[in-house]
Amino acid sequence: MIEIKGLTKRYGNRKVLNGLDLSVPAGTFLSIFGPNGAGKTTLLKILATLARPNSGTVTVDGWDLAKDGAEIRSVIGVVSHSPFVYGELTVEENLRFFGRLFGLGPAGLEARVRELLDSLGLAHRARDRSEILSRGMRQRLAIARALVHRPRVLLLDEPHVGLDPKASAVLDRTLRSFKDGGGTVVMITHDLAKGLEMADRLAFLFRGRMAREVEAARTDAAGLRQMYDSLAAGDNA
Repeated sequence: MIEIKGLTKRYGNRKVLNGLDLSVPAGTFLSIFGPNGAGKTTLLKILATLARPNSGTVTVDGWDLAKDGAEIRSVIGVVSHSPFVYGELTVEENLRFFGRLFGLGPAGLEARVRELLDSLGLAHRARDRSEILSRGMRQRLAIARALVHRPRVLLLDEPHVGLDPKASAVLDRTLRSFKDGGGTVVMITHDLAKGLEMADRLAFLFRGRMAREVEAARTDAAGLRQMYDSLAAGDNA
């Protein structure tokens, strides 16, 4: 589903990604851990076609990032630190707007909007402007926006930050349902416990390279913490 080879990204003289290789098979939930400045958000921006690498190759669902940006955008959904919704529009107006951007027809769009409002617990706020929503409700709307066109890949940058337990549980349920339906998820997180709980594969990004990858079933919370701390100690040596 996602294939990355020799990915390099520089900002000025600083090399943020340094020959990174990564393969994410279809239907995989991958959690990526790493310290601030390791290149995690830059990697997600490149996968989302929001930044261009200096070198290397990236394919998503068979599409080449260098040539097929529009096609990649049609199969991905992105949830980042910003909800990327319009504050002056209501919840349902935002979903209709983004659905139309992806070419959903009127009948199918209305059914999809209702489905997402119900599944994410937003139906009672459907006619409220998004600017008055709480952080948790805006995050639910951001997830609905990312899912409206039925993507095959979800890219998530710290999606649980600022969520209360109820909103976090809604997000977890939605992500599991997406994966159970065959979707592929790449999630960046500093929360080791949450990353381990949600994923079936784990990766550690340090100094712009994948320092280690492991199957989630092969470790537990204590083992994961030990792996991370060991890699961090080597990174700071």
